[in-house]
Amino acid sequence: MMTLRLYTATTTLAAPLLRRMLRGRAARGKEITARLPEREGITTLPRPEGRLVWLHAASVGETMSVLPVVRELTARGPVLLTTGTVTSTKLAAERMPVGALHQFVPLDVPAWVARFLDHWRPDTAVFVESEIWPNLLRGCDARGIRRVLLNARISARSTANWRHAPDLAKTLLGGYAAIHAQSAADAANFRTLGAPNVLEWGNLKFFAAPLPVDDAALAALRAQIPGPVWLAASTHPGEEELVAAAHATLLAEYPKLITIIVPRHPERGAEVAALCGNAPRRCLGQTPVPGKIYVADTLGELGLFFRLAPFAFIGNSLAGFGGHNIIEPALLARPVLAGPHLENFTEAAQRLTEAKALVQVADAAALAEAARAWLTAPEAARAAGERAAVCFADAAHLPARLAGLILDGAA
Repeated sequence: MMTLRLYTATTTLAAPLLRRMLRGRAARGKEITARLPEREGITTLPRPEGRLVWLHAASVGETMSVLPVVRELTARGPVLLTTGTVTSTKLAAERMPVGALHQFVPLDVPAWVARFLDHWRPDTAVFVESEIWPNLLRGCDARGIRRVLLNARISARSTANWRHAPDLAKTLLGGYAAIHAQSAADAANFRTLGAPNVLEWGNLKFFAAPLPVDDAALAALRAQIPGPVWLAASTHPGEEELVAAAHATLLAEYPKLITIIVPRHPERGAEVAALCGNAPRRCLGQTPVPGKIYVADTLGELGLFFRLAPFAFIGNSLAGFGGHNIIEPALLARPVLAGPHLENFTEAAQRLTEAKALVQVADAAALAEAARAWLTAPEAARAAGERAAVCFADAAHLPARLAGLILDGAA
């Protein structure tokens, strides 16, 4: 196919530029210098004996959602997990079960992909959500590696684009032994493109072990914050200003209020603190101050802050687009505030809205008003949180079922 041949040629020629790009990213902290060879398919780790399942999760959200499946699979044999970002790699290192191996995924350069696949020789390749890399997929097919797409999503716009290239869709999407779609709408879109064996077993993001917590750290923070507190989690540029404005509005009624901001990218901590009036920062060991914003610019502590606060605003939904995981606070019995953009969590948002456990806001004033409602009525917030937790109780057996699909091929 001309399109794929052109893509293969282009990515081959681009290898020197991509190598330079990786070094530049490493200089900015976006890659780990010592592990750059992994991005070219080079590894010092030996392949485990026996059947090997390889799962690829691009970033933090995909890694979090697939970890329960990794645990199920690891109990039955060796597993290789690849990720593509520094933060997801740190998360994997902290939470992967014993018996699972981790590598950075190689960039989609034919020679780098071949080196990776020839070393690991996975029996099954599992891609999470929307990871469709032509050279990786064709490399699997050339080696007879069975592939599965897990918790797959595809937008109506992407579906329309794929329909202009039906042969490409057939080659890349039709090669999956199974596609587990995360919603009925996603399943319909995949079927429209002719994908076979599309399954609707529920959204894997609806199942997740509650985020972990350090009990001593939680007790210490509770002692430091005896007064009212609320949380803005996974925020992006443009949202911290709105949270800060909501905080300023609420201070008139709650002068000792502490608003905790957890930026999606902890490296933005200094920027966010400056924006919020030189707010204290957790990564510097500073403690919360009544009446001020507290910037929690650490990694892996969301479970702590969700438990500390009675409710949470979830970012990338007000100034951003698509939203971040609104299920994580719900699993900890915390109701949710969010902006109008929850396109990545449409079904979850619908469930929470129907349960009256999600309030969507359009601006700083509406955010302040929604936060005030739950600060004023903590019992109502607690009841909304309990309803939120019930929304996702039906996904308890999904990881085991998906592990069976991956290992045995039974749908």
